[in-house]
Parts: sequence; structure tokens; C-alpha cells
Amino acid sequence: MRNQLFRTRITEMLGIRHPILCGGMGPSVSDASYVAAVVNAGGMGFVVAAGFSDLDEFREQLRRCRSLTSGKGFGVNLYLSGQANAAERLRQQMRILAEEEVLCVETSGGSPEEVLPALREAGIKVLHKVPAVRYARSAARLGVDAVIVVGNDCGGHPGTYGISSMVQAAHAPKEVSIPVVIGGGIGAGRQLAATLMMGADAILMGSRMLVAEELWIHRQYKERLVQSDGTESIIVKNGLRQHHRVLNNDSAKAVAALDAAGASDFESYRPHVMGTLTTHAYKTGDSHQGMLDCGPSIVFANAVQSVEAIFDSVLDDARHAMRRLEDLRCNW
Repeated sequence: MRNQLFRTRITEMLGIRHPILCGGMGPSVSDASYVAAVVNAGGMGFVVAAGFSDLDEFREQLRRCRSLTSGKGFGVNLYLSGQANAAERLRQQMRILAEEEVLCVETSGGSPEEVLPALREAGIKVLHKVPAVRYARSAARLGVDAVIVVGNDCGGHPGTYGISSMVQAAHAPKEVSIPVVIGGGIGAGRQLAATLMMGADAILMGSRMLVAEELWIHRQYKERLVQSDGTESIIVKNGLRQHHRVLNNDSAKAVAALDAAGASDFESYRPHVMGTLTTHAYKTGDSHQGMLDCGPSIVFANAVQSVEAIFDSVLDDARHAMRRLEDLRCNW
């Protein structure tokens, strides 16, 4: 593991060595084994609560993660759904988080306002993920501990605004006083260095980590991603206003055709976006079908490696970028 290169408000808040967060990937991709590998490499990872429908299994994942990290703090991804039937499940999940003494949560979806009191009472740090700075301001006013701002290059759900991560990274730290994490298209150390210089406190990586050895997804799919050149993703589900950046496979092409035809009925989309297709792809390596979250930062994934090796390459690249900047600096 590389020595600590940067000390930021995020490394101090979470007690981690490096300002690198690995966002929750689902369904159940970010499990205990993967998250523990991220934590043990000096970063922060998030077990995806929605990936474990059985609450006992969810609790067991948290305990397994605690064991694999030898008691280090780790995080959980909580999706805040607006659906009425999701409220009770979310309350149960938060109760388990408190009982298992989880360090932090990555919240996304709806406003965190209703869950903040319970999370604060449990001493859990809240990092709320948003697709635009306007929402970062709102989250900061509510009292979250940090905001994660993702740009249009984000694999998964980048929001509907189409704002680049480069703009978000320069804008967000000027608009909120709490720590800022930047995600979306991030996979290289020079991006880490640039993001920190623009005022952020950490980066969030997702797609770049899809080739990590510790992920349970099929090796064949990882090898396909290694061969990618960064042009293979597409944003679909525009017709539903649920923009989703995924691998441009057969399912994505079918959904894109529905978007182009002006479809707005979810039932038209259902056969192509079912989670069972995604899970099958991850298990078998056959990536022709399923909504497979993927962004252009996959171009940086040139080999299947351990999480620690990926972190080391990112940090070495960041060090090189900092030295280059120093070499370019004129006397002030």
C-alpha cells in the first residue's frame, strides 16, 4: 500500500489513508469482500443495501465486512426511494446500520432530509450523492456531512442535466462549505490531483473498479472491459427521465430505440431493464443483455488487478501529475 500522499477533510472525516471512494455498484456487486478490499487498500467503499433483499443476509454482509477489515470503518450505499412501500424497508436497514455501527453511508435518489435524524443519532456520517451543484447546496443546508457530485460521464445514473465532471469539480467546492467528492469519468491519478487542486476533497470511482479481482462478477466480462476504449457506453431511458449510462449492448440498443420512438410507459421498457438480466450477465460473463452500468473511465482499466494494485497505479499517477505541475510552475 502506498504511503499517504494527501490529507483532506474526507480522509480526516472517514479515517482513511487516501482520498479515494469507490461508489456502491449494484445489484449486490459491491458486497462485503469487495468493500473490505477497498477499505484495506486505504479507501472507502459502500456495501449496496438494495442488493440484499433478505435483512439477515444484509446484516451478515456487514459483519463479514467488519471481520475482513479487522474492525476498520466501512460504508453502506442507501438508495432513497420515493415509493411508499420502500419506507419501512429503509427504516429496517437503518436500524441494522446503527446496530452494526457502520461508519458512513452514501445516499442517493431522493432527499436525505427524512433519514438524517436517525443517521445522526446513530453517529453515522452521511455523504449524499447528487447530479448537479444545485442539489449539493440543498443537501448542505440539510446538514449532510459531505456531498458527492457526479458528472455526465458517470456510469449508472448521471442525472438529466448533462453537466461534465470537469465543470462540477471546479464549481461545487465554491458553492458549498462542506467536503466535496467528485465522481463521473474518474479513473486516473492525474484526475485525482486535478480534482484536489480544484478544491474537492476526494474522488469517487465506479466503472474503473469493475475489473477488480475482488469483485465476484465473471472474469470474461472483466476481460471484455479491459479491451474497451471508452466509447462503449450510452445513456438510455431518456423517455422515462431516468437517464442511465450503461454498456451499449443489445438491451441498451432496444431501450435506445424505445427512447427514440417517444415511449414513456415503463411496461414497454420492462423486458429490457429487468435486474435478472443484469445479474445473469455478471454471473455468466455474457454481456449481450442487461443494464450494465459502465462509463468512459473504463478506458483506464487496462488489466484485471487487485483493488490495492489499482489504487497504487492511481496514486503513482497522481504523484507524477503533481511533480509535472511543479516543474511547470513559474516564480510567483
